[in-house]
Amino acid sequence: MLAYTYKDRGVFELTEKPKPELIDTKDAIVRVTMSSICTSDLHIKHGSVPKAVKGITVGHEMVGVVEETGVDVKNVKAGDRVTVNVETFCGECFFCKNGFVNNCKDKNGGWALGCRIDGGQTEYVRVPYANQGLNKIPDSVSDEQALFVGDILATGFWAAKISEIKKDDTVLIIGAGPAGICTLLCVMLKNPEKIIVCEQDETRRDFVKKHYPNVIVVSPENCIETVNLESKNGGADVVIEVAGSEKSFQTAWQAARANAVVTIVALYDKPVVLPLPDMYGKNLIFKTGGVDGCDCQEILSLIEQGKIDTTPLITHKFPLKDIEHAYEIFENKLENVIKIAIVN
Repeated sequence: MLAYTYKDRGVFELTEKPKPELIDTKDAIVRVTMSSICTSDLHIKHGSVPKAVKGITVGHEMVGVVEETGVDVKNVKAGDRVTVNVETFCGECFFCKNGFVNNCKDKNGGWALGCRIDGGQTEYVRVPYANQGLNKIPDSVSDEQALFVGDILATGFWAAKISEIKKDDTVLIIGAGPAGICTLLCVMLKNPEKIIVCEQDETRRDFVKKHYPNVIVVSPENCIETVNLESKNGGADVVIEVAGSEKSFQTAWQAARANAVVTIVALYDKPVVLPLPDMYGKNLIFKTGGVDGCDCQEILSLIEQGKIDTTPLITHKFPLKDIEHAYEIFENKLENVIKIAIVN
């Protein structure tokens, strides 16, 4: 089968690999029908993910059809259409039982697919702990609608859930890339008084204005001034940082009011400084770390009800054989790309 493979730092290559087989009784084999490219894949390509293993098939956003299951897999069966969770989790350890599935203590726990074990930019993928890692797609939900459930939509849902958003809050979201827009969709479900989106790229600002007209959209240069004008208490009540740069991190805490919640969703490619002397007295609550993607079934239900729609994010589609061209477009942000679907 074709598999897009991490060969070396800076080098991904479309290669031939054997179709995966069941290794454990809790595994499933999924025939991938659609996958996508994520910024985290680019971090692997450029050496910013030390845990990534050379030789693995990349990709962790995918949907497909179950081909085969181990004897202990009870939640899905052959023929089921499924989303695949970005995280592998056992469901039994301390962290899993408390909902912190990103910190699962299994050797393959957390972000494994497309990072430490073979992922989904291919034709078939082996999914460990399939009872937890796969969710059935309702018949009325298309592959396109479900494509982002297991990763960036789960990320946005998690970010909104932990940010303690209240009805009278002003919420600032920094970054209107794919994960930022998914976060916006999930924040909208909380119905805060105001939502402000800060984005550097004009095309993406225009995208937000077009699709979500009730959202206030600003550039970084005007962000803090706008937040101060639009908020009641000298800054945003909640800030969710999804951009992942040193500048966006500094904007996040500077735009927050005293005692605000600042949730860090972004994956940074280098350390950022927490300037404690400068922020002394703001008494900020920082929430950081990777997504705990254990709400996929609820997200699928919201999609089925028409409450979440991420299909506008898919601006391009390519067959797997053209994935290198798709990466060129995505990495260089050509042709007003937001997300690319790789179709098998």
